[in-house]
Amino acid sequence: MKTSKIDYKNVYYPPGGILLWIIIFLELITFGMALIAMVYYGKQEPVVFHESRLMLNVSFGTINTVILLTSGFLMALTVHQIKLGEILKAKKFLIGTMVFGFLFLVVKSIEYYAKIQAGIDLGYNTFFTFYWMLTLFHVIHVVVGLVILISVYFSLNKKENETLVEDSEASAAFWHMCDLIWLLLFPIIYLIF
Repeated sequence: MKTSKIDYKNVYYPPGGILLWIIIFLELITFGMALIAMVYYGKQEPVVFHESRLMLNVSFGTINTVILLTSGFLMALTVHQIKLGEILKAKKFLIGTMVFGFLFLVVKSIEYYAKIQAGIDLGYNTFFTFYWMLTLFHVIHVVVGLVILISVYFSLNKKENETLVEDSEASAAFWHMCDLIWLLLFPIIYLIF
């Protein structure tokens, strides 16, 4: 069976290139190790972790989960439309992706404000040290993702279709990594302890 150049490229050059995927795997490993450490310390201080988890607003976490999953779906539609050459439709889906990304940050900010008003900061206890470090690190990733998406949006009319597809797939890979990280954080932080 003869393999085409496109098949070869897809196998050895994933969307965004090898370097982006190395970064994504390193990020996932970093978050994974932090979550394992959180679970370990949760076993050491089960009462503190349980009582602290009850201080979280699960509704905020659930709303943000739905927001990010919707945003990820819209990003997938963006890439699909770019592949079809439908730039105007792609722009609309990309704007929707970014709106939901910003909405995630708004909901998270409201949650952070409530915690700070209640005196629950990074040094409150071990659970909230993990909560603040993990969720703030995730927020930084969402902000970086939004900057990348804004850059892709403004380049939609300026680049060749092949470059647009590569850029949109790379930005989608990073954005979906943010989704995946949140899908790991949400149950462990908001539901398990």
